[in-house]
Amino acid sequence: MSTETPKRYHPVHVTLHWIIAVMTILAILVGMFVLNPIPDTPEKTSMLGFHALWGGLLGLLLVARLITRFALPRPAPATTNNAFLDFVAKMVHFLLYLGIISMVVSGLGTALQANLSAVFRGAASFPTDFMAYPPRIGHGYTALVLLALISLHFAAAMYHQIIKKDNLLSRMW
Repeated sequence: MSTETPKRYHPVHVTLHWIIAVMTILAILVGMFVLNPIPDTPEKTSMLGFHALWGGLLGLLLVARLITRFALPRPAPATTNNAFLDFVAKMVHFLLYLGIISMVVSGLGTALQANLSAVFRGAASFPTDFMAYPPRIGHGYTALVLLALISLHFAAAMYHQIIKKDNLLSRMW
């Protein structure tokens, strides 16, 4: 077995990275631009059910990603040759994980408080105001923070690819 540090991430890790990235962005966009404008009425049930299922799947994929992150070999950390920027990069990656976990947990918390499993089965009435549930408030604010972090992550990747021309994206492609 080779102990050499790989130059790229394992294909499983790469695949999970891109699936989670796309799913997270889509979940946030659906939440903001599809679910938010719909009044809290029973007409929202099917889209909310899809959003909840999507979030649950995203949470499971994130667990798989975290396992692969520590179980599979990975390349040496990228560097900008600037201690502060390298620290920011580590924090952004940590906060991306934390943000997605927070979204899943706050979504689950909202679903539990609103008794959505019974609502989806037709055994309970639809809640009249989701903002009455504290996890829903956190869910909304976390989505905004997560969008900012994703934008920062994307900008940093473009900085490496276009300005530094160090081909950093090849590690995760």
